Amino acid sequence: MKDHQKAEDIAVQRVQWVASLLVPGLDAARKRVLMEEVCTQTGLSERTVRRYLARYQESGFSGLKPKGKGHRTGSAIPEPLLEQAVLLRRELPERSIASIIAILEWEGHAQPGQIKRSTLQERLADLGYSSRQMRMVTQTGVAARRFAHPHRNQLWMGDIKHGPHLPIGPGGSQKQVYLVAMIDDATRLILHAEFYPTLDQVIVEDCFHQAVHKYGVPEATFFDNGKQYRTKWMTRTCSKLGIRLLYAKPYAAASKGKIERWNRTLDSFLAEVRLEPVKTLDALNARFSAWLSECYQNKPHSALPGETTPETAYRSDSQALRWVSPEVLKDAFLHADKRKVDKSGCVSFQGQQYEVGLSFIGCTVEIVYDPQDISVITVEYDGHAPWTAKPLVIGTHVGKRPALPEHLGTVPAKGSRLLDAAAKRKEARQERQVPAVSYRAVVEEESEDV
Repeated sequence: MKDHQKAEDIAVQRVQWVASLLVPGLDAARKRVLMEEVCTQTGLSERTVRRYLARYQESGFSGLKPKGKGHRTGSAIPEPLLEQAVLLRRELPERSIASIIAILEWEGHAQPGQIKRSTLQERLADLGYSSRQMRMVTQTGVAARRFAHPHRNQLWMGDIKHGPHLPIGPGGSQKQVYLVAMIDDATRLILHAEFYPTLDQVIVEDCFHQAVHKYGVPEATFFDNGKQYRTKWMTRTCSKLGIRLLYAKPYAAASKGKIERWNRTLDSFLAEVRLEPVKTLDALNARFSAWLSECYQNKPHSALPGETTPETAYRSDSQALRWVSPEVLKDAFLHADKRKVDKSGCVSFQGQQYEVGLSFIGCTVEIVYDPQDISVITVEYDGHAPWTAKPLVIGTHVGKRPALPEHLGTVPAKGSRLLDAAAKRKEARQERQVPAVSYRAVVEEESEDV
């Protein structure tokens, strides 16, 4: 049975591999350079990258899902052999998969053809030893050079900034709020920014969702390495929308210069708020919205040509905006988790029981849901069309026990097939083990002759 979630994870990774080649308007020379960079970074062959690219252009995200190859158990590479491969990669992070396989075969650790390149590459990536992962921890950083994209929506940057304390905690206690902002790299326009009462990935999701809803889908996004951004949800969403997901290198704050500069501009608003403290989060966001419009979005920006305003720069850009249908947008921002169905045919999800069906007892299903509304969830299981499940309503009296599905029930037995088969095997073994020479018979014959 094909693992649905594993297939999605692989498709997510493949989209990010070819994302740089999906930028519209690339000339042949630039595309060749990018192709070489992708092959170097991922260890893939150019033929494989072109195949992934063609599949994505033809069928989108679903085209990069691997096709089922039947049920497999365990690792295709023995652990001792895998340990040697890891050691070879750690000795020289730049060493290619092909070279590692050649060394293992030449040293006699593996038989020729025993290790497949794609399998070894996947296992090393799972263990954190892909060439890209090794470069992240072995290369030393250098000062980042300034960069700017020529058109809107080619790159968005996001960040979180600590805000003031408001009396919104339990009993009116002071509680800090947080501002999440998304900025367009080319025009410096703040695509969406809002103060939130908590510091978690939910506030990032909401800000990003609203930015995409208002301004379309960007080509790439750029975040720091905070746990609110490095989430499975963010990778899944960007891949489903065809967005290249980028993260800053550790200790490389200069690479996020534009959003960091915006944070310093925001300090002037926070200083003004301290002169007349607000009492509620809604009041704070209302004040912030007015300040953002008049003191930033529609104010000349020194970093833009002719010191135009971010609003004007964004609206006058000739780059066409990319929109997706409401259905695609909704699906991209959904969450997915796995749950095991209990013996009552239900799953437990966020403190609530949902009825899935007795036919799936013991199965692990995938729960797809909107984090803002879990009154209804979607259940996915390989080989079945997705269906909705509602919260289980528990009455005041015990309900009638439902009948067990026919395929899960026992069947009557006429006897023990194991014991019958064991008796037959014993009889056959005794027939095969008749001694070739009976020494007792020989001794008796000799005695008679005497």
